[in-house]
Amino acid sequence: MPHPLVDQLRFTRSEWLHGLEGVTEEDGAYHAGRMNSISWMVGHLAWQEHRYWLNYAQGKMIYPQLNTLYAYRAPMSTPSLNEMRDIWGAVTKAADPWLDALTTESLLVDLLRDGESVGQTVGSAMRRMTYHYWIHIGEIQAIRQMLDHPNLYEYVGDLEGEAPYRPESGSSR
Repeated sequence: MPHPLVDQLRFTRSEWLHGLEGVTEEDGAYHAGRMNSISWMVGHLAWQEHRYWLNYAQGKMIYPQLNTLYAYRAPMSTPSLNEMRDIWGAVTKAADPWLDALTTESLLVDLLRDGESVGQTVGSAMRRMTYHYWIHIGEIQAIRQMLDHPNLYEYVGDLEGEAPYRPESGSSR
């Protein structure tokens, strides 16, 4: 069974995907003032997952373009929503086996870049990643309201059924 923090991240990812249901390529390209497009936000969260779980944690660089196009403070752009969803899916799929192996002890280990600590533990990065998703879920819902989308998904979904609070089980999880 995955660590409870991993369960929370996965629940958040599923809520994120619910919020993207029904978003078209055209909707994904919409810009409201200085707000980034939905498609950019998908690329941005793919960047952070890639950065933490693939690059820092495992030394893998599958999509180097994420670092320049979708990093924090990267310039506004309007990528293809479908392309960004595919990349996000590939990144999260590649990260999942590593996430499944996390223990309480490994969550306390510093993330490394080129052998040096980035000043953040794996557990702190996981919390930051989870909270970051919720910020963008709210932004996406706001954009969808501006686009007059009907029947928007209501958050938070079935937390009790899909990712209820549970204490750590045993000393290694």
